Amino acid sequence: MMESGAPICHTCGEQVGHDANGDLFVACHECNYHICKSCFEYEIKEGRKVCLRCGSPYDENLLDDVEKKGSGNQSTMASHLNNSQDVGIHARHISSVSTVDSEMNDEYGNPIWKNRVESWKDKKNKKKKSNTKPETEPAQVPPEQQMENKPSAEASEPLSIVYPIPRNKLTPYRAVIIMRLIILGLFFHYRITNPVDSAFGLWLTSVICEIWFAFSWVLDQFPKWKPVNRETFIERLSARYEREGEPSQLAAVDFFVSTVDPLKEPPLITANTVLSILAVDYPVDKVSCYVSDDGAAMLTFESLVETAEFARKWVPFCKKFSIEPRAPEFYFSQKIDYLKDKVQPSFVKERRAMKRDYEEYKVRVNALVPKAQKTPDEGWTMQDGTPWPGNNTRDHPGMIQVFLGNTGARDIEGNELPRLVYVSREKRPGYQHHKKAGAENALVRVSAVLTNAPYILNLDCDHYVNNSKAVREAMCILMDPQVGRDVCYVQFPQRFDGIDRSDRYANRNIVFFDVNMKGLDGIQGPMYVGTGCVFNRQALYGYGPPSMPRLRKGKESSSCFSCCCPTKKKPAQDPAEVYRDAKREDLNAAIFNLTEIDNYDDYERSMLISQLSFEKTFGLSSVFIESTLMENGGVPESANSSTLIKEAIHVIGCGFEEKTEWGKEIGWIYGSVTEDILSGFKMHCRGWRSIYCMPVRPAFKGSAPINLSDRLHQVLRWALGSVEIFFSRHCPFWYGYGGGRLKWLQRLAYINTIVYPFTSLPLIAYCTIPAVCLLTGKFIIPTLSNLASMLFLGLFISIIVTAVLELRWSGVSIEDLWRNEQFWVIGGVSAHLFAVFQGFLKMLAGIDTNFTVTAKAADDTEFGELYMVKWTTLLIPPTTLLIINIVGVVAGFSDALNKGYEAWGPLFGKVFFAFWVILHLYPFLKGLMGRQNRTPTIVVLWSVLLASVFSLVWVKINPFVNKVDNTLAGETCISIDC
Repeated sequence: MMESGAPICHTCGEQVGHDANGDLFVACHECNYHICKSCFEYEIKEGRKVCLRCGSPYDENLLDDVEKKGSGNQSTMASHLNNSQDVGIHARHISSVSTVDSEMNDEYGNPIWKNRVESWKDKKNKKKKSNTKPETEPAQVPPEQQMENKPSAEASEPLSIVYPIPRNKLTPYRAVIIMRLIILGLFFHYRITNPVDSAFGLWLTSVICEIWFAFSWVLDQFPKWKPVNRETFIERLSARYEREGEPSQLAAVDFFVSTVDPLKEPPLITANTVLSILAVDYPVDKVSCYVSDDGAAMLTFESLVETAEFARKWVPFCKKFSIEPRAPEFYFSQKIDYLKDKVQPSFVKERRAMKRDYEEYKVRVNALVPKAQKTPDEGWTMQDGTPWPGNNTRDHPGMIQVFLGNTGARDIEGNELPRLVYVSREKRPGYQHHKKAGAENALVRVSAVLTNAPYILNLDCDHYVNNSKAVREAMCILMDPQVGRDVCYVQFPQRFDGIDRSDRYANRNIVFFDVNMKGLDGIQGPMYVGTGCVFNRQALYGYGPPSMPRLRKGKESSSCFSCCCPTKKKPAQDPAEVYRDAKREDLNAAIFNLTEIDNYDDYERSMLISQLSFEKTFGLSSVFIESTLMENGGVPESANSSTLIKEAIHVIGCGFEEKTEWGKEIGWIYGSVTEDILSGFKMHCRGWRSIYCMPVRPAFKGSAPINLSDRLHQVLRWALGSVEIFFSRHCPFWYGYGGGRLKWLQRLAYINTIVYPFTSLPLIAYCTIPAVCLLTGKFIIPTLSNLASMLFLGLFISIIVTAVLELRWSGVSIEDLWRNEQFWVIGGVSAHLFAVFQGFLKMLAGIDTNFTVTAKAADDTEFGELYMVKWTTLLIPPTTLLIINIVGVVAGFSDALNKGYEAWGPLFGKVFFAFWVILHLYPFLKGLMGRQNRTPTIVVLWSVLLASVFSLVWVKINPFVNKVDNTLAGETCISIDC
């Protein structure tokens, strides 16, 4: 940490310095990445002429200045950089650890604070001594030792690089977007200035819908303005942090696996996820796996007992033969040549024995399920005869059980295994538990007390580790001193098994993960999508990134740090007032920044490290609070395991979060069923950035609900979470403007994630208009002139060209794009519509909806669940739209046949419009028919009833037959001589 407030170089750790004009030296004007002039010149001489963070080319004027300079000091710069990098590598893993002694006490109220203050004082004294120490000649180091200490060239290389999309692909794409925007403006000018008087209501409705669709397109399109690709180098990571003959310097990682109902999330699926984690290609002493059982089910506990025993055989087998994937269910079900690249003669024999062991283990786990389906009257009993503490799932104490680890069982070869911990947080009536977000926050606290790894990787119970080197891929970014300092999390794309080949319901979400997320990676980073994400623990605690603008004494700052620590000496202030003052500040800023600690005097520092203020933020646990101050993680060496377990039980108590910042500013954020979007949004508002990592072999794979009803319910839950955020104080429309840390294109992306459910209202109306036009003989567009025809043609061409160019740079297939478009309509007219109404009910009437866990199991037959049709009210709106549009097409053709040849011209536009709706709903129609072409009777009855009523109403209002003037008919009859 620097003495002054000047920013430091992310490469060598020195001050950035100033340019020839006396201004702060800035190499990249796109992202203001801090790099000093010396390191910048070295990067240019090495041939790297783009920004290390955002990939933008450096300013040509700076490049010319570097090229004009001679190469006389090149060797000096290189040696300086190597020394700086070497210092940064080792300094990253040094942490100040204090011991806990309940008998000690001092003016700060707790020995933790004494130890922290003493460490800061020592550090400050050392800096003063180093500044006054006279210069002496450095000690001579033997040449042999110099050779040993010198890092290899590979170790000094960056661990990851950014590949911008080639200009020949990106420039045309951007040009077409601008052209489409101009055409849209001209199109709306024509539509508004040319109303249809004979169908004014239909015309006005269609124009309003089209304006909303254009607004939604802008929100979706422009965050994809600057997509990037990345590449990681795990060999360089090993060369830098795993030197031969030395302990591994890789950072520790805590894995989180969350499950609720073992009957909907089968224990065998959760067990495979756990086994794949225990067998990852990472140092075993750096891996800990925490399983959250939020249903307090004895079935989950017993399955983990079996899993821990089987892991003693499975983990050494995986590492011995380097198999992929390391989830046994999916490894043994692969239809590939498993002998490929296997050269050890014993492999076939050991694989056959391991498969038999797994099948026996599988039978034991599956046998637990039928027993758990019928609860005994007296409740469950454990093997020692004591009652299971979680017999009442809504009223039970917290439970923690450590199965494996340095003090637990070892594998069959005598080697240490990663730690496996079962956690079930306390639940009592009258407390708000906050579902998955609350369970994740409980794991954060438990892991901080027991292992306190600096990084956290969370997975859903059905997402197994498909690439055993996935953690190393993430560490290439998080442990890269040039990139990882400001990274709050590394998000991996979601990939799925067991989806039908045509991906009928767009379960893979290819367009979102391969197009939208790449675009966000070029701005401030991808969104957090709930699983497959590696977090920086400090970011979860609400701290700001290290490169936040430095605070200067005597000047105001927008962060909470300046509010907690006033810049002028004042009389002693009540801690409660300090806390309230901090709350008045912009809460999207970090709670405080540890790199600022040396910039303040003793009074300001004592205000910062006040134990009372920390307890109001993090809760009443001195052990946990101390862990939050260890930026590099770790636990005290003298800590007693039994004491830590008791403290871990304490931090998962149901009342621990009361009157703290949990769920408000730190941890997973409460207030929405989609806590992932909300939590990532808060981190980006604090100034952090995230990184999107797409290794060649997918890092994680999961299961998706391929049944139509389950898929719609999943989409309903996502959309409902977005609506909840829209009506909350965290809405991106008005939240997070303080400090200007959230980039505008990033804000547009977050706005898009919360407004897309409201598109269901204009979408329903727009899909109904074709049927209305066909039944009434009216249309929303007047007779087209040549200019209007050119506008419509230009709009359609721009839409097609935009899609083609997007496919070109992203590599997504046209089938995936079409499936995404179809399900956008299917979900929009069903799940999104219900989500909007449920959101309004919750806001106005306080009626909350229950979270339904998506079933993870599939039918025994391949894609058997795809053809199942389950009754749900979500099926009614799209079925009704299908029927009325089909009825409208039939009625339109009948009317044209009656009227003659001149009626076929106007009919073409109406029928094209109706077929557009029917084609988009076609996958829904196939899903509705099922395998045996059957549909639930109630769905048919309701849909036919609604369609019939709708059709009869319109026929009554405007029948197809011409209205006859009765007066004229009477006069005609009188004039006829019968």
